[in-house]
Amino acid sequence: MGLNICVFAMRVAVALGLVIAAASAASATNYGAIAYSPSTGARGFSYDYPTRRDAESRAMSECAARGRGCKTVIWFKNACAALATGNNGWGAAWAGSRRAAENQAMGSCSSRSRGCSILVWSCTSK
Repeated sequence: MGLNICVFAMRVAVALGLVIAAASAASATNYGAIAYSPSTGARGFSYDYPTRRDAESRAMSECAARGRGCKTVIWFKNACAALATGNNGWGAAWAGSRRAAENQAMGSCSSRSRGCSILVWSCTSK
């Protein structure tokens, strides 16, 4: 009987450990960013970084490898972001889903420019 209690206690401990690990992963904070250069069209993005600074650094690094004049146009946490560009302007937005971020970025771009389309999007794994 004592052995059965030990086996049961071990199973409960393992199950509890799995639940705690899953809850911890689900509550993780993930950052992302989009960098863009209006003058060259260069862009870079990141997702699932532990800090805003790390996410922005990665996006800027990718963008700078493609051209000059890059700046972070948007950062986001546990969400999605998109960048829309047009003939003479751009717009960026973040939201809870890719579709919502793209729609908001298109709206922002369309208020400044014509011929807008999504240039880049990114989502964290949340």
